[in-house]
Amino acid sequence: MTTLLSRRLQAVVGDRVATKAALRPDRERLVSTLNWMASIGLCPDGSVCRRGFSPEDRQGRDQLSAWMSDAGMQVRIDAAGNLIGRLDGSDSSLPALVTGSHLDTVPTGGRFDGVLGVLAGLEVARTLQASGERLRHPFELVVFADEESTMVGCKAMVGTASPDPDAYATSNGESIERNLERIGGHWPLLASARRSEASIAAFLELHVEQGGILEARGDSIGVVEGIVGQRRFSIVVEGQANHAGTTPMEHRQDALVTASEVVLAVEALALQHAKEPVATVGRLEVWPNAANVVPGSVKLTVDLRDLDPAVLQQLVESLMVALESIGLKRGCSIRLDPQFDVAPTPSDAKVMKAISSAASALGLSQSRLPSRASHDAQEMGRRWPMGMIFVPSKGGLSHSAAEFTSDDECWAGTAVLLGALQRLDQQL
Repeated sequence: MTTLLSRRLQAVVGDRVATKAALRPDRERLVSTLNWMASIGLCPDGSVCRRGFSPEDRQGRDQLSAWMSDAGMQVRIDAAGNLIGRLDGSDSSLPALVTGSHLDTVPTGGRFDGVLGVLAGLEVARTLQASGERLRHPFELVVFADEESTMVGCKAMVGTASPDPDAYATSNGESIERNLERIGGHWPLLASARRSEASIAAFLELHVEQGGILEARGDSIGVVEGIVGQRRFSIVVEGQANHAGTTPMEHRQDALVTASEVVLAVEALALQHAKEPVATVGRLEVWPNAANVVPGSVKLTVDLRDLDPAVLQQLVESLMVALESIGLKRGCSIRLDPQFDVAPTPSDAKVMKAISSAASALGLSQSRLPSRASHDAQEMGRRWPMGMIFVPSKGGLSHSAAEFTSDDECWAGTAVLLGALQRLDQQL
């Protein structure tokens, strides 16, 4: 079936005007590399498993390293295990334009999460090589190490990685020192992975949306406004465990009923806010968790996310007021304990404009939206101008075998990435 996007892209590909602005990635080559990478760690249910530092992760990195070398890139691995390919620019004095993402997955990951951003960067390098053209700036493609678990790669490049090896909870349970050694990194020199301010001009990351907003809007490209901040808490509700048969309803201090009100209050925080934050209770632990006992205590988690720090603070303050009210009403004590606080990372206005302009030049519909999931770009954007490009995820599904973005949508995102890089190459 020919979609509107497909017809637009056919028209664009068919228009071979011999200018730099008309430089286009090769659709079939891109799709072929996506399929090849998906075969590494492919599971019987159609999902992909390449946990960070696993044999499958290493196989994927080795394959990409070979592809980057074939594309004329200089390839190296830094102390944090980041795999980096570089094409020199025509002006050696300029800092690099950098793109990239990750190849590692969750246990039952999809074919596109992280991978599309990496292979799109490879396709940019291949397209430049095939055309004989060079950017003014050096161009770098980075495969960040272990994005799905420790994010050690991007944090080390930015300089925010913890020097304490015990701070890293790896997916295989082994030490970060041993794991980095497996992929060519070197823990004792981790600090050397930190890049200088002057070495990078801007960072762009292409990623599948992992949500259903673009699909619902009917847009082909998402220009990401920034990556939301997160405030996460554990809440402990203490009531009184008692016999389920002999304790009258009016005499109970039921921790689970109290926690249920907390869950509804958390939902209301987001639904009733004038902006569009999200608030989630993701885990409940009930004690003693027996069929014939009034629950005595409950522990739950609360996850709050928004792009505006002021909104996040409003949510926290409203949550504290709600907890006090619920506790008094139910006769239970409620304790709120912070788990972590991640600041939002806004996208750079100039990078966003370049992405939008590139999409417009291709005739692709676009809209702006925040990223409510964390990405390597969140860390990179703390030090350098950052932008993200989203392409639709069918049904908003990700981290599963059902994750799907069409070949045309993958090509469109790659073409926008290339166009944005060309524009920034002239502007920065």
